[in-house]
Amino acid sequence: MPEEDKDQRIAELTDKIERLEGALRDIALPYGELVGQINRFQEITQKYFRLLDLYQRHGVISVDTILPEVKDPYSKEIVRIVMDREDLNISQITEELRKRTGSASRRIVRERLEDLVEKRVLEEVAGNRSKTYRVSDDVVRRWSQVLGLSK
Repeated sequence: MPEEDKDQRIAELTDKIERLEGALRDIALPYGELVGQINRFQEITQKYFRLLDLYQRHGVISVDTILPEVKDPYSKEIVRIVMDREDLNISQITEELRKRTGSASRRIVRERLEDLVEKRVLEEVAGNRSKTYRVSDDVVRRWSQVLGLSK
């Protein structure tokens, strides 16, 4: 076989090998993505089973689970209200607490809000006309940890 034919044959084989390697990379790419999706699915499944375990042990994933330091029933309900709807003022929280419990005074709500802010469960947000309240970042972080959304 002449030298030129060998060189041409080597060049053709090199080209075929490069195309074959490219095709293998193209084929392997979706499998890599699939493995990533399976890993994410496993993480979600683990979080789901963690929630089921919490629910089974406690009957509910409640404020008590996340904030055991909040003992007062009105304070617990205030936290639930603010979790449901952030940026409510004292009057709005009082009205919602009345709907949920049957009674509530603005004075009691103000005292409980001050205590919850002091404990860093809630944060005051200065508004144009009045202060509003929202769940603190610490509580959000704690909920995320219990729900398995963060480490």
